[in-house]
Amino acid sequence: MSAEATIDVVRSDTAEAPGEPRVRRRRWDTNGVAASAAALLSMAAFCLALALRHTYPFGHRSRAVNDLANQFLPFHEHLWDIQHGVSSGDMFFNWNSGYGVPFLADFFTYLCNPFSWIVGLFPRDMVDLPVFLVTLFSIGLGTALMTVFLGRLHAGSPWWRALLAVGYGLCSWVLNDGFADPMWMWGIVALPLLGIATDWCIQGRRWVIGTLFFAAAWAGNFYTGAMATIAVGLILLTRVLLLTSPLRDRLRILGRAGTMVAVGVLLAAPIMTVDLPASTDSQPAPPNTFSGAFPPVLDVLAQLLPAGREISAVPDVFVGIFALVLVAAFPFHRLVPLKERLIWLGLLAVTMFSFLWEPTLLVWHGLALPNGSPYRAAFVFAGMLVMVAWLSLARHPRPAALLIGAGLVLALLLVSRNLDSVRHSVWVSVLLGGPAVLVSLLALHRWRDSRWVRGGAALVLTATVFFGSAYSAYVAEAIRSKIPFFTPMASMATPQARSAYTALQAARTWPDGRVEPGPYRFANNDGALLDVEGARYYSSYIPAVTAQALQGLGVSWTISGRHIHSPTDPVTRALMGVTTYLDPAPAPQNFTVTQAGPAAPLVTVHPAGAVERPGASAFARQQALLGATVYQVPKLTYATGPEPTRTAGGWQLARTPKDGERVTFSASCAPGTDAYFYTPWLDGWVRGPQNDINYVGRESLTSNPMELLGTVPADGTVKIAISSRKNQVLPDASLGCLDKSKLTAAIAGLRATGATRIEAGGHSIDATLPAGSTGVAVLAVPAVKGWACSHDGGSLGQPSSAQGFLAVPLDGGASSIHCTFRTPGLKSGLALSGLALVIILATAGTATVRRRRAPEESGTPAGRARIPSPRRAPAIES
Repeated sequence: MSAEATIDVVRSDTAEAPGEPRVRRRRWDTNGVAASAAALLSMAAFCLALALRHTYPFGHRSRAVNDLANQFLPFHEHLWDIQHGVSSGDMFFNWNSGYGVPFLADFFTYLCNPFSWIVGLFPRDMVDLPVFLVTLFSIGLGTALMTVFLGRLHAGSPWWRALLAVGYGLCSWVLNDGFADPMWMWGIVALPLLGIATDWCIQGRRWVIGTLFFAAAWAGNFYTGAMATIAVGLILLTRVLLLTSPLRDRLRILGRAGTMVAVGVLLAAPIMTVDLPASTDSQPAPPNTFSGAFPPVLDVLAQLLPAGREISAVPDVFVGIFALVLVAAFPFHRLVPLKERLIWLGLLAVTMFSFLWEPTLLVWHGLALPNGSPYRAAFVFAGMLVMVAWLSLARHPRPAALLIGAGLVLALLLVSRNLDSVRHSVWVSVLLGGPAVLVSLLALHRWRDSRWVRGGAALVLTATVFFGSAYSAYVAEAIRSKIPFFTPMASMATPQARSAYTALQAARTWPDGRVEPGPYRFANNDGALLDVEGARYYSSYIPAVTAQALQGLGVSWTISGRHIHSPTDPVTRALMGVTTYLDPAPAPQNFTVTQAGPAAPLVTVHPAGAVERPGASAFARQQALLGATVYQVPKLTYATGPEPTRTAGGWQLARTPKDGERVTFSASCAPGTDAYFYTPWLDGWVRGPQNDINYVGRESLTSNPMELLGTVPADGTVKIAISSRKNQVLPDASLGCLDKSKLTAAIAGLRATGATRIEAGGHSIDATLPAGSTGVAVLAVPAVKGWACSHDGGSLGQPSSAQGFLAVPLDGGASSIHCTFRTPGLKSGLALSGLALVIILATAGTATVRRRRAPEESGTPAGRARIPSPRRAPAIES
């Protein structure tokens, strides 16, 4: 009995015309059941692995590692706040990060996986669970769709397709790359989804739905959507080359696919038109170069072996022992035409080569080398492996091909045994799973007609795939737990984060003041995690204006400005309206809530031209925004130790030998003032009156914060001892002595002349000023593109910038200002989407009219549609 068998029943709701065949329908769909079974099998195997490793949500070990902790959990918390209407921002603007930054680009990049929207169904302090479900459901849906797509490549049992698809859903890329990036997981959904769409191109049908599939792939995550589009283009070209139909028909298929891609991507245009300007205006990424050297062939081939892990950068491509044996047997499978074998094997070779050659690697990654693993597109190769495995299995491979394939797998294991990636777990997977797969496939070939053999083989193969996939996931978790880089971080699932959230929410006074979640750190996006309006922000879309304006005031950054930290000095806090912040404290609380003291309002008023003056140091820039002198900035004088060389702007320091003497400088300041030290790129130890601080500056990758060295002693002499890790320059304006009484007076002056009332919308600010205010109103908001401002109800215009912050000229005096943010590129993107929608609707309408005319032209009685014969795809050589 065929696995494709279904139960048919005669339709009873429509009378049959004499002589017409009975219309039958399926009571249940074997393909759908098999796809659902594949989804459940892959999700269950993944959950079993996590449970055995005691990993959340099945144990105490958190999944909050790397970018999952630093970006995706905080951004999902922010999405939760927006969904429940408790966020200070909205979908267009984010007040929680970088003192106000655009949000739509972050949303499109990090939160557009459709499963991300389920976060709103759970309590806020349980967002870790729905974020896990985003990954889990993506695995299930991708596995199910691959089961369906494999049936479009070649007819055959959906149950065997389901087992191969499980290997795709839990491929090495998912376990080692995608696990921490929920948005990338949409890529394993997009690949088979687009494969189905291109199959309809071959059949010449369902253009509208296929176009919507392309739009869904790009909208869910345009990065992996683009990779999947390239991959299915290669797969479609492979299939078209195997067709026997005339060249004209094959070109028509490719043209149909091209229009699907064009209109589908056009429908998702806002994602590109918003993200491209945001990326262009963002802080540049750290320099990244591709080595240009191919990894050793054996290292690449070893990644095909299941349950392994190479720590260095190599494509993660294994799909399980079941698929691997079938792929290895494919070149020797004589029931598959030679031309088909050569073309599919050529596709695998070309795709892998394209990952290893820089020009084509750039194409896979949107013409930009990624930070981290350069093989983020490896999931498409895993999908291709599973397709080749199915083409091998569907033609019932003979014993000779299977034995040769199994021998090749064993040979690969033996010759790569000394590689770091070939661990004990690889031997277990191959030596236990390989014989089980081989014996089952041989038995199926020998006793194909035996129901008992088929059932036993199915049971053995199902167990091999399920437990083999679970074991690979278990091994990936075990290896990761031993790497310090993957040490779990705090999330809202931890008591400390929940306590901090509660304490900071009680202190919020936005927009009258800001609550800053640092310098204490939970994640790189603490503002979004804890729903407060702070500076800490980590994203690929940090505006360069934001990063440079805050760094210019003494705020530190890492990752070349793509991660901004919280301010550590009272002047910056006061200028940004910070009234409360978190400080480190001993366990078990680990933090303390600290009152920052008086702060300036969000909108201050200054004389025209006073704030825009450039400053030579962070101290000068802070004073320009204060409109007052609160620092003494003395020159440093050499005192003792190895004598440095005097330069035009400072002192040339030599590298201090291990246990060597520090070089000491002295300076004069008013007794009782606070000595702050700021040199963004210094690398070394600096000891002041009370504190000894380790600075780790590295231009332009890591910028130091402004730090307190201590209180100036009674004699007014500040001594600074420096141990330098390298040859570097110490600028003259590195020391600033802050008079706190002058700071208090300056803040009082800003409050007296600044806004008397402030209202902040999701992406707007309204401020009431003292009547007749003149000069310029400065907002404690970075001057990112997209803002438009006016005063006293006038027309909106582009604001100017004061030290990198929004400035509104008050021409002729003013009593109010209004500023609103408009996402750059959104309007043009929506126009393109509208155009695509018109094309889709017109196409759908035309197709509907043609279907209605067809019965009339063929003479079918009115009110009764003729039952069309099913369309067949063009023949494939066999």
